[in-house]
Amino acid sequence: MSTTKSAIAGIGQTEFSKDSGRSELQLAVEAVHAALQDAGLRPADVDGMVTFVQDTNDEVAICRSIGIPELRWTSRTPFGGAGASATVQLAAAAVDSGMAECVVVYRAFNERSGRRFGQPVVGGPRPAAAIPPSMSWYLPFGLDTPAKFYALWYQRYLHQYGVTNEDLGRYVVIARQYAATNPNAWFYQRPITIDDHQASRWIAEPVLRKLDCCQESDGGVALVITSRERARDLAQPPVWIHAASESHLAAGDTMFNYFHPDIAGFPEAESLGQHLWKATGLSPSDIGVALLYENFSPVVFLMLEAFGFCGRGEAKDFIASGEISPGGSLPTNTHGGLLGEAYIHGVNNFLEGVRQLRGTAPNQVAGVEHVLVSAGRSAAILTAG
Repeated sequence: MSTTKSAIAGIGQTEFSKDSGRSELQLAVEAVHAALQDAGLRPADVDGMVTFVQDTNDEVAICRSIGIPELRWTSRTPFGGAGASATVQLAAAAVDSGMAECVVVYRAFNERSGRRFGQPVVGGPRPAAAIPPSMSWYLPFGLDTPAKFYALWYQRYLHQYGVTNEDLGRYVVIARQYAATNPNAWFYQRPITIDDHQASRWIAEPVLRKLDCCQESDGGVALVITSRERARDLAQPPVWIHAASESHLAAGDTMFNYFHPDIAGFPEAESLGQHLWKATGLSPSDIGVALLYENFSPVVFLMLEAFGFCGRGEAKDFIASGEISPGGSLPTNTHGGLLGEAYIHGVNNFLEGVRQLRGTAPNQVAGVEHVLVSAGRSAAILTAG
């Protein structure tokens, strides 16, 4: 999809914790209810829902719990976190086409107190019943956690461009700096130093330390998406979904990105950036805040380069010079990201994007007009209404 006619009219969330003490359905219902309240809409106004294939919450159960009488559109995005921004693309597609008038995007789970995504399980991060045949190439060699899957890809990037784990740590320190001043963040008031990062234990040596890895979080988030015209009359300043797109290349893989001729880059994100810049007429210099999905710290470096914010191999210097820090040219993950705020599969990045454009973010950046929200293989550009 290129430019859209849709807007985010409401956002909602639960608290982010390590032990929610309630069901995943309850978390989803709370987040959806909060998003509808934020938009000034009733449950009866909703006629569409979008979530992840991996979400355990049944759409009809949410309808019954909240009082939504009927859905005319449902859709789920595959690819795990790579599809985080695709949820908004799917919702906008429904609204733009007239298939639905008001779509709720939700994601909710007990990822820490329930089934922990980061732990080794049969079939990697998937339930045993859903092990794809391709896993036969990896499981026998011990690749059974996301940290192991991704570290092999990232290691080539680090080798080719002389990036060290300490360079990665400079990003993590910035993310935790933002989180420390964000009351929604799990690591609120808990900044770290580069020495703290370097003292954290190895998870996949020599690439990933513990503090390079995203959190395992309990919580829920939701967005309300409707037409721009309708959004203008609702309770909050609307945030336009300027453009949304995906890129899934034949030589790629959402977990095992080892098959491109050059694995020291991120070809899907490069293609995705080209789609978005062409569709909107914008360029990297027009983006006021970047919200980049970081299951692990190295992917931020890859995306900064892929979207053209700096050249290939230049991200470590871009970060070290303060460009993504408060007051820099491209404040990045201003809520603390998935390392500092919470890991709600990347959808919480959209909440931060909306707050930045409304002017209500805890770490508000002055004069923001355009925000990039990217999950690497899916992305959207949000614009102040």
